[in-house]
Amino acid sequence: MAKTSPLEFMRQVRAETAKVVWPSRKETIMTGVMVLIMATLLGLFFLGVDSFFDLVVRSLLRLAQ
Repeated sequence: MAKTSPLEFMRQVRAETAKVVWPSRKETIMTGVMVLIMATLLGLFFLGVDSFFDLVVRSLLRLAQ
């Protein structure tokens, strides 16, 4: 592997960071809202699944007594 001088490395870093495209404020807010919605939906889904399995396990334990 070829060695790069620190000065050349800094130039390459600067060139790469110039290519970065940051999202707009609107895009960031929309993404955040979508994350909150999806997290809420998944939380509700897993609450339902967990409640269902809780009911099944409790029913089976009641039968075992």
